[in-house]
Amino acid sequence: MSDIVEKIKCLIIGSGPAGYTAAIYAARADMKPVMYTGMQMGGQLTTTTEVDNFPGYPAGTDGTAMMGDLQKQAERFGTEVRFGLVTKVDLSDKIGGIHKIIVDETKHIEAETIIICTGATAKYLGLESEQRLIGGGVSACATCDGFFYKGQDVVVVGAGDTAAEEATYLANICNKVTLLVRKDYMRASKAMQHRVNKTKNIEVLYNTEIDEVLGSNVVEGVRAINNKTKETTEISVTGVFIAIGHKPNSDLFKGVLDMDKTGYLLTQGKTTKTNLPGVFAAGDIQDKDYRQAVTAAGTGCMAALDAERYLGALE
Repeated sequence: MSDIVEKIKCLIIGSGPAGYTAAIYAARADMKPVMYTGMQMGGQLTTTTEVDNFPGYPAGTDGTAMMGDLQKQAERFGTEVRFGLVTKVDLSDKIGGIHKIIVDETKHIEAETIIICTGATAKYLGLESEQRLIGGGVSACATCDGFFYKGQDVVVVGAGDTAAEEATYLANICNKVTLLVRKDYMRASKAMQHRVNKTKNIEVLYNTEIDEVLGSNVVEGVRAINNKTKETTEISVTGVFIAIGHKPNSDLFKGVLDMDKTGYLLTQGKTTKTNLPGVFAAGDIQDKDYRQAVTAAGTGCMAALDAERYLGALE
C-alpha cells in the first residue's frame, strides 16, 4: 500500500447520472472534483439499450451513449474521472474534518467533501437466459422501458407493492400483463392488490415462477412452472419485467452513515446531507421511490450545491 496521500476538495464515489451531474456542478464551482467510477462505469443505466424519457434527447438515445455524453460534459469543466473502486472509508464526524478513503486497497485519499453516488442494483432471478436477454426484452424498470412494449403482451415477476405498481402501470399501455407470484398470496398492500384485481387486462398466476426466458436475441416468451403441481406453461410475451426489489450499494458505509433497514442512505429533509458533515448522498443510493435517471441527476446537482455551501461556510 502506498504511503503517498492525495488531498482532494471534492471526491465523488460512483458515476451514473447522479455522479456525473454532481461532477458538472462541482467542477463549475471550482471544487476540482475527482470521481471514482466504481466497477460499472456509468452505473446501471448502461444496461438499458434505449432511453426515451431523459430531457434533451428528442430522438432518444441508449444508456451507454448518454453516460458517455455526461462524462464528456463533466470532464469539459475539469472533473478528473478515474476507473477504480473505493474499498475503505474512515469518515470524520467533525465539521471541517477530513475524510480518509482507500481506493483499490492501495491508494490513500483525504477529502474535504464526499458525494456518494453508488446507486442501487436491481435484483434478478439469476437465470442464464434472463441475464442474456437484459436489454433485449428483460428489464427491471417498467417506467423506464414500458413504452417500448405498447400494445404488446408482457410478464411481471414479483409479489410486493413494486410489482403491483409495475403491473398496473404496464396495463395502461400493454395489451395484457401476466403477473407471476411465487407464493399463493401477494405481499403488496391491500390497496395495491385491489388495483391489480380490478384491472381487467392483468392476469395473476400464483405459485408460479419463471423456469426460462425464451428467445435468442430478444424475448419471445417465458416458460413458467407451477411450484406446487410442477406443471410448465409457455407464455408468449415480448417483455419480462423483474420487480423483486433493488439492493442499495451501501455496504461500505454500514455502521458509519445512517440508513434505513434495507440499506438506503438517509438524507436530511430536502437536502442531500447525511448524518456526517461534509458527506452527501445522491441518486438511487438514497432514493427508493423514483429511481429515474432524471431524478438522480437532480439530486446530483443538489449534492454539489450542498457541498459547495458546506465548504463556503468553513471559510
